[in-house]
Amino acid sequence: MKRLVGVILGGCALLLAAGAQAAPTAPLSPLDHGLRPSVLAAGQAPPGWSLAERMGFHKVPGVAIAVIRDGKVVAASGYGLREAGTADKIDADTLFSVGSISKVATATTTLRLAAAGRLDLDRDVDDYLKRWKLPASNTVPDPAVSLRMLMSHTSGLGVHGFADYQPAEPLPSLVQVLDGRKPAKNEAVRFKTAPGRVSDYSGGGVTVEQAVIEDATGRPLATLARTQVFGPLGMTRSTFESPQSAAQGNIAKAHGGDGVVRAAPRGWESFAEAGASGLWTSANDLGRLVGGLIESYQGRSDFLPQPLATAMLTEVSPGPFGLGPRLGGAGPGRYFFHLGANESYLAFLEGYPETGDGFVILTNGANGLALIAEVRNAFSDAVRQDAHPPLRTIKPRLPPATDLAGDYRLDPAVPMDVRRALADSFEYDALKFTVAGDGVEMTLPGQDKPAPLLTLGPAQFAQSGLYVFTFDFRRDAFGKVRGVTVAMPETGSIAYYARQ
Repeated sequence: MKRLVGVILGGCALLLAAGAQAAPTAPLSPLDHGLRPSVLAAGQAPPGWSLAERMGFHKVPGVAIAVIRDGKVVAASGYGLREAGTADKIDADTLFSVGSISKVATATTTLRLAAAGRLDLDRDVDDYLKRWKLPASNTVPDPAVSLRMLMSHTSGLGVHGFADYQPAEPLPSLVQVLDGRKPAKNEAVRFKTAPGRVSDYSGGGVTVEQAVIEDATGRPLATLARTQVFGPLGMTRSTFESPQSAAQGNIAKAHGGDGVVRAAPRGWESFAEAGASGLWTSANDLGRLVGGLIESYQGRSDFLPQPLATAMLTEVSPGPFGLGPRLGGAGPGRYFFHLGANESYLAFLEGYPETGDGFVILTNGANGLALIAEVRNAFSDAVRQDAHPPLRTIKPRLPPATDLAGDYRLDPAVPMDVRRALADSFEYDALKFTVAGDGVEMTLPGQDKPAPLLTLGPAQFAQSGLYVFTFDFRRDAFGKVRGVTVAMPETGSIAYYARQ
């Protein structure tokens, strides 16, 4: 018996020693065979795609990626080319346009100024604005908007996003953008709803935020971001300069969905709305920003005071945003993220404030969104917090009931604190469903033809992309279909559409 115990203990010791010496998973190894779609059929194994394989499939010439562990960038690398058809390789310091990820850098700049006592997040921003004032209207006769509202997309202001500017096109001033005057391409930034009532993503609102911090300090955002964020975090390649100067060097050029370079002769567009969409950065730099926010939240850095970092990563009702980033998950799997989407560049960041993990993905092709979703899934799987599990479909055992088909109308009685992100991400007053063979199809307002839904159950269906929407048809005790519940599980958002 003693001999047996000795053998067991000796074996355990060997196993423990082997475990102690085992190297951690290589941070970039999920790119070898870990990419997968967001939807898998029942019993289907993940396909094990490689990054190189999917870059070719999506016609995305270049990608740069950084991985964060314990709040630090532990690996960063480039893949592919800055310009298709050349030998100019992407690396971890290559500059990319990152679109709306700019909003996170702008929000971080605002919070640093608030921490220094130069801004009050809850003060009426008209007290700071000098070049432009909040526009009153019949529906909002006496607007009072705070930075907290602007940063969380609850200000009631419109203009979702902005168009890119080609090399030969003049750039408008900030005031021209806000008033929608040429050469600006957007409509005027005006109130769609009363402040604080609805979550409605607003690049226009973030442009007002830029005006606030510039007017309050007398300094342009490019300078403020450099001194308040880029410098302290060592983001030496990052800039809000627009047009981007070729003197910066090592710049990823813009490519269309066909993989061909765009924006000749320079090779990249410009972005008049710096705070909303004008940031140029690298994988290394953006990884440092994600890490800096995580360390501040964990109280391991004084970059942001911990209470402000916590507020930044806490949802502002009724939406899914904190003060800048979008939020999802729960417990150790809680995460903050943001997508960036200009015409020829797509980018993504995600951080896990409890575990210290994170990653950033930068691309220079118009088809980058589909690739980003697959790469995100690979890294999310590696973090092992079930933040983005694959959606599993089923094969119907019987065709769907024919009475699911029909017209459904939004029930406005559902409170905004329940409807939340759907008020913006699924902004439809009416839906039309049809039954076709073994499936259900949905037609949204303005669409010419229906789109097939994924089957989750006899009366449960889904639509999936970077975000998942589920549709649960409600049949009552009398056997009648009364309506359909639409949900966005990632954000805990629910809307109800009544059968007409």
